[in-house]
Amino acid sequence: MRRLGLAIGLGFLWAPILLMVAYAFSADRIPFQWGGFSLRWFVALAANERMREAASLSLRIAAGAATLATLLGGLAGWALARFGRFRGRALLGVLAGAPLVLPEVVTGLSLLLLFVMAQAAAEAWLGWRLGRGAVTILLAHATIGMAYVALVVQARLVALDASLEEAAADLGAGPFTVLRTVTLPLIAPSLAAGWLLAFTLSLDDVVVASFVSGPAGTTLPMMVFSALKVGLTPEVNALAALILAVAALAVGLAGLALRRRGTE
Repeated sequence: MRRLGLAIGLGFLWAPILLMVAYAFSADRIPFQWGGFSLRWFVALAANERMREAASLSLRIAAGAATLATLLGGLAGWALARFGRFRGRALLGVLAGAPLVLPEVVTGLSLLLLFVMAQAAAEAWLGWRLGRGAVTILLAHATIGMAYVALVVQARLVALDASLEEAAADLGAGPFTVLRTVTLPLIAPSLAAGWLLAFTLSLDDVVVASFVSGPAGTTLPMMVFSALKVGLTPEVNALAALILAVAALAVGLAGLALRRRGTE
């Protein structure tokens, strides 16, 4: 019964994905109709300049947002875990974790209002005309991602044995030396996990990006979502198959690296 339940659960999760990947190799122009094996849609995907530009923009935004989220979220998680009880700690914890529970529509609308006000203030006081685009998407995704990074880093620091840092301090190491030589190496896996999580969330986001983007900030998920209005093409199936292959390769390499590390 356990194996049957596992098979049913995995089938429910993976059957639609595998079916979409199978139709990526169909020669028919209709996305969900089999017309014989063909790689024409992968060739068409490689020749689609707009989709390549959108994919490049999405990757750049995701990398920048994940890096900024790791820096800010790491500092927030470190403050919540190591500074003990201080005035405003509860408020900081609520603000840091708010993006985890707020609907994406509320988050996107609030960030849109913030960017509109900042744009009006910059134009009135400094004479700058700040349009919405890739930068606003990056800042919005970093705001969401830092909440996840802060949660991961805080959990790691709470479970960490504080006597290691205290021993380094007793031996004469200053606060920054302890942070650089003891704390950062111990929380490096959580920082890496937080970066990957923020990168994935940014790369996958549609709702928040739709609120804060401009004409020059069309990401790949936004382009795919907008294709629903005019009708999907088999290129989307090819794109999904390519993304699935890259994700499987990354997971396989990570598993291989962990296996080698475990045998050493």
